[in-house]
Amino acid sequence: MSEARADIGLIGLAVMGQNIVLNMDDHGYTVAVFNRTVSKVDEFLSQEAAGTKVIGTHSIQELCAVLKRPRRVMLLVKAGGPVDEFIEALLPYLEPGDVIIDGGNSHFPDTIRRTKYLESKGLLYIGTGVSGGEEGARHGPSIMPGGSAAAWPHVKEIFQSIAAKTPEGEPCCDWVGEDGAGHYVKMVHNGIEYGDMQLIAEAYHLMKEGLGLSNEQMHEVFARWNEGPLDSYLIEITRDILGTTDEDGRYVLDLILDTAGQKGTGKWTGVSALDLGMPMTLVTEAVFSRCVSALKNERVAASTILKGPAPRFEGDRQAFVDDIGRAVYASKIISYAQGFMLLREAANEYKWHVNYGGVALMWRGGCIIRSRFLGKIRDAFAQNADLHNLLLDDFFRSVIDESQAGWRRVVARAAEMGIPIPAMSSALAFFDGYRHGWLPANLVQAQRDYFGAHTYERVDQPRGKFFHTNWTGRGGRVSSTTYTV
Repeated sequence: MSEARADIGLIGLAVMGQNIVLNMDDHGYTVAVFNRTVSKVDEFLSQEAAGTKVIGTHSIQELCAVLKRPRRVMLLVKAGGPVDEFIEALLPYLEPGDVIIDGGNSHFPDTIRRTKYLESKGLLYIGTGVSGGEEGARHGPSIMPGGSAAAWPHVKEIFQSIAAKTPEGEPCCDWVGEDGAGHYVKMVHNGIEYGDMQLIAEAYHLMKEGLGLSNEQMHEVFARWNEGPLDSYLIEITRDILGTTDEDGRYVLDLILDTAGQKGTGKWTGVSALDLGMPMTLVTEAVFSRCVSALKNERVAASTILKGPAPRFEGDRQAFVDDIGRAVYASKIISYAQGFMLLREAANEYKWHVNYGGVALMWRGGCIIRSRFLGKIRDAFAQNADLHNLLLDDFFRSVIDESQAGWRRVVARAAEMGIPIPAMSSALAFFDGYRHGWLPANLVQAQRDYFGAHTYERVDQPRGKFFHTNWTGRGGRVSSTTYTV
């Protein structure tokens, strides 16, 4: 029988899996590995993992046999069916108290289901978001674990050791909450990532088509932005992208077809927001913008038929660039405010105990949306753990106040020039809706009552008391059921 000498096992030796293993090895942990295509185990040991303490195994049984108790097995395989298949393959070789960890991009309802299933068998389960791509996996990702709370002490040291660190040295990893909470937080992270990328793309569009700036000029703008409040990974890589040329001296960005792909996590965020009745407007606009971009052939044909204003800017270009920066910053605040609104509602719905400041800490380093800005979100929740909306925090309210005039100028000018900026404009629409004590929803509700007897509440009566008007004189006294979000 094999000697139990590995601290943790990992199944799935694609690039992310390999880099996580090497990261763990760097931090002194002995990792046993297995891959469905077994030849990949030997290739990994002879190449990337040569000279390490990594233990290669050639079966699930062998993997489990070399693990110290309680056994910890991490899956980095394709989300969906493969996760369930490996869980079933592991079960005969595990015992109560052992821990299975899913580090893939699983949909949170699957993690809720799997946690319940494995706990019923006496095992512990963790569904953890891992963000940062290949580089993050190798040198320090953001790790967002949730699931069986009793499993956290068994993986805490390993996870916090390999995670990215803030400038203050804090690990970008902490326990998120019960069952699917970890994967839910990762899903919202990815949704916000869609929004951040769309905001940057809209700024690029405004500068390129609206102002006629060159790639080099835009490279300089993003370099300057990265030295200020917008300092972030995505601003930094956009700076680099705008300055990159090929062997013929052509800008690589100009050679890339304008169709953006997606893997579905942004869509999941939007669907969950709709299910929970939360207005995640900026992220859903970012998802739909990718959908519009995919209609390339239709857009090219439509461009010869449908006419709008020709982009022409007259005025102070530098002042408008500064306004675009303000619009990006203000819209980014809206996106994160909406994201935390969604997290809070999901925690209420699924009975999770989520530390929102801790979530901001996890996103400060290692992940794709890492930025200086996230430290301010953590500070806001540290000052007020019950903060209902980031827009009500003094710091973020003051930034919106300072940015608002420029933000409005950008949205108005973009409309005049015919340049689409759905994320920036939807963010402004949400802000204006949220700050209005009265909205015209009374008319919508009257319409619903007119055609469907859906009833309404009255301003001069207590909330929760419903009324119906016989608008035509021909209706009956029976009212419809109502659905309220």
